[in-house]
Amino acid sequence: MVLLPEGVRRLAGWCGVVLLVAGVGYVLVRLCAELRTAVVPVLLALLGAALLGPLYRWLVKVKVNPSLAAGLTCVAVVAVVGGAVYIVVAALIDTGDQIVSSLKAAGNAVARHFGAAGTSLDDLAAHAKELLAKFGGTAASNVISGVSVVAEVIAMAVLALLLVFFFLRDAHRAAGALRSLAPRGTADVVEAMARRAFEAVEGFMRGTTIIAFIDAVCITVGLLVLRVPGAVGLGALVFVGAFIPYLGAFLSGAVAVLVALADWGVVVALWTLGVVLAVQVLEGHVLQPMIQSRTVQMHPAVVMLAITAGASVAGILGMLLAVPLTAAAFGVLHELRDVYGESGETGASGASPVSGA
Repeated sequence: MVLLPEGVRRLAGWCGVVLLVAGVGYVLVRLCAELRTAVVPVLLALLGAALLGPLYRWLVKVKVNPSLAAGLTCVAVVAVVGGAVYIVVAALIDTGDQIVSSLKAAGNAVARHFGAAGTSLDDLAAHAKELLAKFGGTAASNVISGVSVVAEVIAMAVLALLLVFFFLRDAHRAAGALRSLAPRGTADVVEAMARRAFEAVEGFMRGTTIIAFIDAVCITVGLLVLRVPGAVGLGALVFVGAFIPYLGAFLSGAVAVLVALADWGVVVALWTLGVVLAVQVLEGHVLQPMIQSRTVQMHPAVVMLAITAGASVAGILGMLLAVPLTAAAFGVLHELRDVYGESGETGASGASPVSGA
């Protein structure tokens, strides 16, 4: 005797599956959070290997020893990242006071026109000093914990660099290792999913870097033409913010508009807003379709949800890692759809389940 209709039993089954997947996902997230010192370097190394893979393959193609090629690639990334950090920090130091004073003047202007009495930035700063005086002991303990955080970040960065070396040098062994670990009869599908996920991350990292550079150059040129103070520092901020899609561009663009408003008034601020919007339109309608046309395309809503989830799990680092990891997940889903779609269409025709990326 059947107590429940077929539809209710199907719904109960799907609810059980969703709860099981959600529970497993929650446990995995908690484990990653507890083991972040080991998990974060692995993820960063995968992103670095995806971005530096073309350089390593070119070195190997010109007959450089694989170990030497991987070492030269790591040296190159240290030089490039170190040089970029130096340029960004130098630009922000040179123009930082100008930007901060402009933002302070803009905040005071907004508070004067729209805020209540006693809400200027000077008043807020005075109240902040009182709070700091009251909670000095907490601040001291935070400094101590901050030192430990810095040491942890340095250790993770060194580990990530070493893992980049091994991931590049031993990349040819990855397929064999996956096939040996895969359950019997699924080796082809597992390898295809891994290749599709890595290609999605590789395309995302390469495309995002190119787009970030073009955005930063265009906005910097526009700010220099408008004679907005701190144009180089704001351009550096745009480049860094571009690695957090949508949210980073919004925040860096808002800072540029506020600086222009404080120094040159509403007209120049509107022109700055126009430059920022024009660059975003160029990015959304020209650069992304051209540069990232071969990667996994994600809807903006999915990207925003991924960024929000990443921020809730791991803060700024989670925001940086959320989108490439989501791109990898979409790559896996597309590969599964292709595999089982083809198997469903061909039936017993014996077609290979591995599809091209």
